Amino acid sequence: MFLSWLPENVSSFGRDIDGIIALIYYVTLAWFIVTMGIFLVFIVRYRRRPGRPASYVKGDRLREAAWIVVPLALVLVLALWIDFKGAAVWAKVKIDRPESDLHVNVTGKQFNWVVTYPGPDGKFGSADDKTFLDEIHIPAGKPVRFTLESRDVVHSFFLPNLRLKQAIVPGRSVEGWLDAMKPGKYELPCAYLCGFGHSGMKAYLHAHEPAEYARWVAEQWKETR
Repeated sequence: MFLSWLPENVSSFGRDIDGIIALIYYVTLAWFIVTMGIFLVFIVRYRRRPGRPASYVKGDRLREAAWIVVPLALVLVLALWIDFKGAAVWAKVKIDRPESDLHVNVTGKQFNWVVTYPGPDGKFGSADDKTFLDEIHIPAGKPVRFTLESRDVVHSFFLPNLRLKQAIVPGRSVEGWLDAMKPGKYELPCAYLCGFGHSGMKAYLHAHEPAEYARWVAEQWKETR
């Protein structure tokens, strides 16, 4: 309910990501309510009153130290719980990459996304490569491998509807995968301040029905067929 403001999820792993977001949200919310509640109680109970002088508490007794030790232990347990839950999601998104018939290269530059497809031969760097500016086309319902690179500064590859966000550092290639289970057009902004034109660095991912995607591929490489 509290996460209804998130963009519609269309990724197969989006629900897992939303689960971690919800866990962190509710843990933080509960901790905030408890903390503010204790503050309010202390403000009322220990307010200034006539005939009650202030006392200096060193905190060297176990009962006094418990106000630090107990919250510390609770925070540690909650952090480990979030880490434990998040580890499986991290492995699913970042490590256990599914097999895919489609591989695209995406290069961020000030201030565009350059998208390269390998063509019918399936190899990058050959004559049938196709490059597009600020648009990615994929078949809906199928995993797609990608390689991310930056030509100049740090960029952030961000697909809110696919629950995917990846920083791209110059000089380093980042491998990953994505999928869109629902056909549609999804915004792909740069989520890292990369210069004066950052706000205009935006592309779109087009997820097509399989037959529609096949027609798009045939149209782009019709001269090679």
